[in-house]
Amino acid sequence: MRLGKFTAILFFLLAVCLSAFSQSDTVSVKTIATKTIKYNNDYPFEKVYLHFDKPYYAVGDTIWFKAYVTADILANNDDMTKNKHIPSPISKVVYVDILSSKDSVVQRLKLPVTASMAYGDIKLLKENYSEGNYHIRAYTNWMRNFDPDYFFNKTISVGTIVDKTVFSTISLTGQTKGESAKINAVIHYYTVDGRDYSARKVSWRAQTGDDETLGKGKGTTDAKGNIEITFTTNKTAELNTAKLYAGIDINNATILNSYSLKNVASPIDVQFFPEGGDLLNGIKSKVAFKAVNPNGLGADVKGTIVDNSGTTVATVATQHLGMGVFELTPAAGKTYKANLTFADGSQNSYNLPSAKDNGITLAVNNANEDNLQITFNASDAFFAANQNKQVSIIGLSGQIVCYAGQTALTSKTYTVTVLKSKFPSGIVQFTVFSSTGAALAERLVFVKRNDQLKISLTTPKTNYTARDQVVFNVNAKTADNQPALANMSVTVVDESKVPFNENAETTILTSLLLTSDLKGYIEKPNYYFNKPNEKTTADLDLLMLTQGYRRVSYKDIVENKLPTFKYGPEDGLEVTGSLRTGSGMPVSNGIVNFYIKDMRVSATVKTNKDGQFAITKLFFPDSVKAVINAKGNYNANNLMIILNNTTPQAITPNLTAPDEIANIDTALNSYLQNDKKQSLNSHIIKEVVVKEARPVKKASHKDYPFLTGLSSIPDHVIDGDRFTACASLYDCIKNSLPGITYDNDLLYLTRNYNSGKKVEVSIYYDGAAVDLTRLGGVDPKTIDQIEIYNNDGLSGINRMNNTDGVVVISSKKAEKKPLDKELLNELLTPQYSAVKFNPKGYYLTREFYSPKYDATKTGALGGDLRTTIYWNPKVITDKNGIATFDFFNADGTGSYKAIIEGIDNNGNIGRTVYKYTVK
Repeated sequence: MRLGKFTAILFFLLAVCLSAFSQSDTVSVKTIATKTIKYNNDYPFEKVYLHFDKPYYAVGDTIWFKAYVTADILANNDDMTKNKHIPSPISKVVYVDILSSKDSVVQRLKLPVTASMAYGDIKLLKENYSEGNYHIRAYTNWMRNFDPDYFFNKTISVGTIVDKTVFSTISLTGQTKGESAKINAVIHYYTVDGRDYSARKVSWRAQTGDDETLGKGKGTTDAKGNIEITFTTNKTAELNTAKLYAGIDINNATILNSYSLKNVASPIDVQFFPEGGDLLNGIKSKVAFKAVNPNGLGADVKGTIVDNSGTTVATVATQHLGMGVFELTPAAGKTYKANLTFADGSQNSYNLPSAKDNGITLAVNNANEDNLQITFNASDAFFAANQNKQVSIIGLSGQIVCYAGQTALTSKTYTVTVLKSKFPSGIVQFTVFSSTGAALAERLVFVKRNDQLKISLTTPKTNYTARDQVVFNVNAKTADNQPALANMSVTVVDESKVPFNENAETTILTSLLLTSDLKGYIEKPNYYFNKPNEKTTADLDLLMLTQGYRRVSYKDIVENKLPTFKYGPEDGLEVTGSLRTGSGMPVSNGIVNFYIKDMRVSATVKTNKDGQFAITKLFFPDSVKAVINAKGNYNANNLMIILNNTTPQAITPNLTAPDEIANIDTALNSYLQNDKKQSLNSHIIKEVVVKEARPVKKASHKDYPFLTGLSSIPDHVIDGDRFTACASLYDCIKNSLPGITYDNDLLYLTRNYNSGKKVEVSIYYDGAAVDLTRLGGVDPKTIDQIEIYNNDGLSGINRMNNTDGVVVISSKKAEKKPLDKELLNELLTPQYSAVKFNPKGYYLTREFYSPKYDATKTGALGGDLRTTIYWNPKVITDKNGIATFDFFNADGTGSYKAIIEGIDNNGNIGRTVYKYTVK
């Protein structure tokens, strides 16, 4: 939309928004609002939401998902409430990363986006996945220019009991006193059918990420299968990367399990948040607080607020998930602290933020269904300095300026009532500005309106039998009951096999309306949407008072500080690089040819004046063999083609780590028991011919004479198969090598790095010394293994290179090809400075298999134990808002749950849950 239309909309807003404010326009508020609108339209935020078929999985399962890509864009619509969550026209590629709990990349998917949607699946092969918690994040290349906290993030737990004989649960507690921490752990061992492993020997050790032992010991399980482990350490900082390893002796074998010690000894964190930003002496304000356990979940607390004379001025108690609120009128010369008692009886005191004499407060009452009551109070000092000067207020929903107003400061208190109909559902950021455009106070409010997509699911009946056919009718309408052209995804699960707390679900509503606009972790986000009432509304307002939000910096906007962007929107796959002469000079207006063998994918482009080229809007699957050459240029065989390396998104901590399940065996028990039955049903005994096979010799340092002085036994060995899903070897290893720390493109031994001895590690790739950045162009699929040495043995490498430690990377041995006709032609054909490479292409999504049963035949019950009964990411309504789909039930009986989510072409989002019974 052009700026001229923005200004007209802004003038309209200013004319109607604040009846309590002066109707005379001033430059400041128009300037702030106009610049904000232009900034947000020039640099729009995209959002990605993934809809999964289930909340958790087992090793061997397939994760099915659909990606929705949206943006807040002024889509030529003067109604500000209609510009949220528009299907994004910006990006045509979406990335989905799967990371382990150790923050290492397990798999990366690149998916084509069509009509702002993408479809994918993740096969949890046992070669790549084991029992544990995995972090899934999704984003576009354009989103990489902004804070990664606003990517889609979700923790998914994966379990297994197939072929397991020992199960365990652990209870961990820790206490910190001074510089030391005391850790207590109780591990319970039991069999698959719940019998306790009593009188069994257990050996254990607590070990840091760089292999330093914090404690160790031995013991025997008691009559209930429990063993208590206690140790004390003064290396509390090391606990965040440490693990507890415990091995139990079963039938002359030791079964080893590991448990993370992250945050186990951290204290409960309590923070205080005055409404609007600051406490002002003499002005009553709400003060919200949030208490968080070491595991990231809310902690229950109660206590009192006292001043510096010991007088109690307020009593406090948590209201919801560690959050609470109280009122306080600070007095000049007074300081305040909270004396709190926790659920375990322990106590602690916390200082409240200091009150100021000069400033303005912003309070919002969100209790009314139809309007917001906005009040701000100026302190005596502020009023005296700013009397009759302009004060402005802007209400920003996402990137849409929905509200703007101003007044001359003639009174210390102003109150205005604003209709909620001015805003779409979601978070609104209200900001008060001074006459100079400085932000004075800020308040987040969640506006709930009846503006969601109405999706109804119906079936001819509510009771079915096993393997019965079920036909669903879908009807999608807008909030004003008009037929909606909706694009939706639906999953149907056997609820008895996949129990889950609905309040903890991640949905299209919780993601696009809540978590994608807030920094930090949100516990049980669907609680605020699942069954809304006065309590959930009050708790949601409390969340707004305690959660961070800084997507928009008004200071930068007002001062015209424009961001620098490294990543552009992608309109498809692309290959970029440069064409140069043998001496390194750029070839201007040169010819570059690209093609993929055995596919009808080819392109020819010209280089620019700097010899650079870009081949865009490509579409090809992953793992193809591509060729790029300089055929058509003068002296083509002597030119150099240099391809640009694509830098993958850096690994960031898992924002949803508090959702990780410590005791997966117990939490997912019913699901995993069913998975084991499925596994037993699928076992088919076939004739096996056993032949003696020689073990394949791994490539190692012994293959290179210069490295033979290293020890024959490395300190760590990593198989190359672990890295096959990575984009580049550089991305793979910088954060995933045991005992190694990455910093500023150098590797260090962690134990030395943490002690302040920052001497880099030597890196050898196929026998040659290299820098870490050199590995950016190495295909991880070619790596056989990586060896890590904490010292250089007899080689003298560290003394020669002034390094400490050695990393040896060895490639797989090249397969010798027979000299056939094809190879001979390849050798004899001019290559025109050809470069052969394997570009990262699109992941090829599979189709969900839904069996069909003949109603006239009876099948053997007990064979179909599916948990996801049906998955369809392409439920699209017609012009009347109607769609249908059908499938057959499995053999499981009980409650089946259908969940449908989606978006229409105007950005209206919706979700519906429907249940039926199978007998």
